[in-house]
Amino acid sequence: MDEKAKKPEEMARVPSGSDAIDALLDGGYEKDVITTIYGPAGSGKTNLCLVALLSIAKKKKVIYIDTEGGFSVTRLKQLCNNSKAVLERTFFLSPTNFNEQKRVFEKLKDYVDENIGMIIADTISMLYRAEKGDEDIKEINRALGKQLNYLAEIARKKNIPVLVTNQVYSDFENRDAIKMVGGDILKYASKCLIELQIVNGKKRAVLRKHRSLPEGREVFFEISNNGVFLSKDKERKGRRGFRLF
Repeated sequence: MDEKAKKPEEMARVPSGSDAIDALLDGGYEKDVITTIYGPAGSGKTNLCLVALLSIAKKKKVIYIDTEGGFSVTRLKQLCNNSKAVLERTFFLSPTNFNEQKRVFEKLKDYVDENIGMIIADTISMLYRAEKGDEDIKEINRALGKQLNYLAEIARKKNIPVLVTNQVYSDFENRDAIKMVGGDILKYASKCLIELQIVNGKKRAVLRKHRSLPEGREVFFEISNNGVFLSKDKERKGRRGFRLF
């Protein structure tokens, strides 16, 4: 489709790197907002971060905040044919405690220029969760809220997508229900919320919040050596991963 013929909402999206997420979001992540992906361990959060990194790194640089050491160069090499070029376009920040994470976010806007195409934070809540038992919960929540405000401001002013992953925990009153760590702080800051689930061994992404799309829409997806794809045989045929540059 010609650029001039695209609708405004299409122009405001960037491909996610996964046909499953693109199908869920009608084309990809919105540029000027925070998208939060949350779900249990093994549901695909970091894989979605990696394919988003590959998608953006074709043309732009990416700031990748890794709070739990989940980034794997080996996995990156599985996903693309030119991992070295991707790494050269990635600015890594790796805080190891919540105080370091606060300093990273305070300085984040200084790192963002016209060459940055996305900010990824995987995960926003790990160090926050570890800190909750050590300090006043109100102060910790206030600090997390400030970090998300920094991200939201950058997304709006620089018109770039911000992708955040988040952990979950079980509701004590309903063991079958899960809740996001950080709760309302993340819900209010994020204009798009995607819940990842594992249902009978199959992975599902459910849209929980969006500015223009209906809540509750869902897709099943699969993670392979080559990427994250819709769970349809006809969609997976011929997939050979990413080829960059």
